[in-house]
Amino acid sequence: MAWNEPGGNSNNQDPWGGKRKGGDRKGPPDLDEAFRKLQESLNGLFGGGKKRSGDGGGSGGGSSKGGGLGLLGIGLVVLLAIWLYNAIYVVDEQEQAVVLRFGKYYETVGPGLNIYFPPFDRKYLENVTRERAYSKQGQMLTEDENIVEVPLTVQYKITNLQDFVLNVDQPEVSLQHATESALRHVVGSTAMDQVLTEGRELMASEIKERLQRFLDTYRTGITVTQVNVQSAAAPREVQEAFDDVIRAREDEQRSRNQAETYANGVIPEARGQAQRIVEDANGYRDEVVSRAKGEADRFTKLVAEYRKAPEVTRERLYLDTMQEVFSNTSKVLVTGDKGQNNLLYLPLDKMIDSSRNGSNPSTAGGAAAAPADPGSRAADMQQQRDTRTRETR
Repeated sequence: MAWNEPGGNSNNQDPWGGKRKGGDRKGPPDLDEAFRKLQESLNGLFGGGKKRSGDGGGSGGGSSKGGGLGLLGIGLVVLLAIWLYNAIYVVDEQEQAVVLRFGKYYETVGPGLNIYFPPFDRKYLENVTRERAYSKQGQMLTEDENIVEVPLTVQYKITNLQDFVLNVDQPEVSLQHATESALRHVVGSTAMDQVLTEGRELMASEIKERLQRFLDTYRTGITVTQVNVQSAAAPREVQEAFDDVIRAREDEQRSRNQAETYANGVIPEARGQAQRIVEDANGYRDEVVSRAKGEADRFTKLVAEYRKAPEVTRERLYLDTMQEVFSNTSKVLVTGDKGQNNLLYLPLDKMIDSSRNGSNPSTAGGAAAAPADPGSRAADMQQQRDTRTRETR
């Protein structure tokens, strides 16, 4: 039953539990009275609910003073709660915090629940284990005065939070400037071919070393963990001309490789032929020298034997000479008894076979192989015979 229906509100109360004024007069609740009740309740909590004895004017003044003290206490409580909320903080496992007291370094705080005292203290909270990355790309001038675009990525982390906070105003901006300086120095001292091909790993190592040296000099508290140099390329404006240059250099390298291959095949062969000629000459020299020494030794021994038995030695030389001469001719002379004529036998069948086969025919029973040139051979034999005769004499 509604509170304002007939018989449903015998106590003449409003919905907030208060007496209605003016009998059955309907109207909104008295907000001033509700606020006054709330204020009295708060004054009772903070000691402002006591009223001074006296007249009505004195009682009103005491209530107003108690209300002001109550509001002040509420404000102080609220400010204290806000201060505690800002002063207490939690440092994660991956973080550290640097606390400054009166603008001076006070301490470095590790993981856990901590408190500091603003506004006298200031804290700087940073993640010191997470690796951060910085990327850069720009046009660089190489050692051989070519322009290339080099993309670069630097990975780093904070290793000294005190230096990171206090020594440099903006350490990450300093890192960017140092990276650009190191990159330009390394690319400026490297040829374009090395920048574009297999020299990128060496460049990355040199850039990392130089960049870390800069950061240590600035005392930024940053450690560079990795430097990655991506594929460099020529600017888009000159890409076609750059491709032509690359193709020309590839052709040059291919021609050079072919020439080196040909040289590696020809030079050892020529050296082998030269060595063979030298060995042949050495062998011929040794042969001639040995033959000459043998002839000289034979002649010396022959002279000694000739002095012992001149007739026998002369006969032996004659027989040896005739045997050598007859062994090189294809003519066969058959002698008969005394008083008969000598018979000259020519082995025509052997001579024909030798001319067909290109070899000297062999004879049996005193027949010798036919020489290629009987006239010249006979002349040589005659000259040798004359020489030996002169030597014997």
